[in-house]
Amino acid sequence: MIQQIEFSLKPRRRGFHLITEEVMSHLSALPATGLVNLFVKHTSCALSINENYDPSVRSDMEQIYNRLVRENESYYQHTDEGSDDMPSHAKCSLTGVSLTIPITGGKLNLGTWQGIYLCEFRDYGGSRRIVATIMG
Repeated sequence: MIQQIEFSLKPRRRGFHLITEEVMSHLSALPATGLVNLFVKHTSCALSINENYDPSVRSDMEQIYNRLVRENESYYQHTDEGSDDMPSHAKCSLTGVSLTIPITGGKLNLGTWQGIYLCEFRDYGGSRRIVATIMG
């Protein structure tokens, strides 16, 4: 069986946001075993799995990404939408727009300290559309 659900996340400011519970609130009962693929339909944010306990990991990740891909570089040509636009596209390509997570026992089979992140790279990205494909 394959099921697909599309939903919007609440808008968030720039940063790394733990969204595991919000994603789960949009999914129906999961099969006993299978996979769920999450795909974000945008080019200025990303999805990732990382530390779900200590919030300093999220702020550190933000600092790391902002140092890796800086704003206002003189060689950027794509600048019409502001100083955070081109860096957000580069950060999206570095991180990725989809995740595949195993389902075991009707639950996401994440590690003890793992959670799903929305990596918002725009100052004000708005609500983000997610397509969840459940296979099981």
